[in-house]
Amino acid sequence: MARKTTELWHTGIVAAPIAGLMTSDALHSAEIHWLPDPGAFRFIADPFGIWRQGRLTILAEALDYRVKRGEIHYFILDETGGVAAQGLALREPFHLSYPVLLTEGDDVFMLPEGHRSGKLTLYRAEHFPDRWLPAQTLLDLPAIDASPVRYGGRWWMFFALPGDDNRAMRELHVAFADSLHGPWHLHPANPVRNGLDSARPGGTPFEHDGTLHLPTQDCVGGYGRGISLLRFDMLSETRVETSVVSSLKPQGLRGGWDDGLHTLSAAGNVTLIDVKRLDPSPGRVWIDLQRRLRRLLP
Repeated sequence: MARKTTELWHTGIVAAPIAGLMTSDALHSAEIHWLPDPGAFRFIADPFGIWRQGRLTILAEALDYRVKRGEIHYFILDETGGVAAQGLALREPFHLSYPVLLTEGDDVFMLPEGHRSGKLTLYRAEHFPDRWLPAQTLLDLPAIDASPVRYGGRWWMFFALPGDDNRAMRELHVAFADSLHGPWHLHPANPVRNGLDSARPGGTPFEHDGTLHLPTQDCVGGYGRGISLLRFDMLSETRVETSVVSSLKPQGLRGGWDDGLHTLSAAGNVTLIDVKRLDPSPGRVWIDLQRRLRRLLP
């Protein structure tokens, strides 16, 4: 019997803006500072960041395999890149991940992935970064890794949907709106892109040379194996044309973490990434058993 492996992710801060990391060479030559290890059978993934009062705050998925339900945690970095404060940002009865951060005036919004709720919910910070309230439902769909951006005078949102045959990893869907708060309209050409190599969103959309780009996950051979940078050669309410302009791989970014790279998100003059390793430790079997027993006990 093959030994069960545990998927672990580790978050890093790259000392370069996202538009300067459009090739693997650029990413591998950049300085990377890594968040502290969260401990055995835990990981920090899907990092998104925002600068406030001169400090970078990162929100990310935090998962402990003893519970196996993602929460959103925050990490406030000091001037040296060390973690000055950290804690729980958002917990729901369902799994949370991919906490995209947006600002509008003085308000800070978070758009986490919570597709098991059956809808896409926008949250507003009542007290940043540790108290969030649901603001509104943007889509009555179980959208996965929704990535909104204002471009060309309107809002666009890129996302995946759950389904059979790895649908969440092979179809890219689009919606558009005049305002972040909607109403959002599904693109008539959905899904606008098919293929395991470059469909599921993997970070923040960004402009480069006047054209919109979207980090997407390369899932050929497994979930989140690398990043494919997608360029939108045409983006309108009726047509979408895309092409892959580069591929980013995890090998060599952090020793022993060569099994995946599935987030590339912009935070001003830095970029946030996560890398994966598959841990063969047999302790995972005992952790899974304990979790199942707790669910059975009253």
